Amino acid sequence: METSFHMSLPCLSVKETQDFYINNIGASVGRTSENWADINLFGHQITFIKAEKFNFNSTNYVFEGKILPSFHFGVIVDVDTWGKIYTKLNTQDLEVVTQTTFLKDKIGEHLSFFINDPNDYMLEFKSFKVPKDMFKI
Repeated sequence: METSFHMSLPCLSVKETQDFYINNIGASVGRTSENWADINLFGHQITFIKAEKFNFNSTNYVFEGKILPSFHFGVIVDVDTWGKIYTKLNTQDLEVVTQTTFLKDKIGEHLSFFINDPNDYMLEFKSFKVPKDMFKI
């Protein structure tokens, strides 16, 4: 069964958030209003709702010697899509964070990078070397 996730997050500007996800990431927009927008992120629905700055007060954690944000969300894509997005974002005036391979030569090996959106959320893009290993232990 193929499924999609839905996540709802506060944003400071619906327009700026839409522009980032459409123009920088290559996502598309679904239903919108003045106070919210549905973003189609590779078949997954993220609803951004206009709100005040949200404070997560969360710390980072360390994984394989890399400092990573405790709160983040993302999408898992094939390696070609991952490479295209990574290259596109690096040609723009955006800071791509922590591009690396995690779990090198182990079950679950994957490429990963993070980027901040206009609301200061960390968005992660992953590509597994062996896609079926995503949940394998």
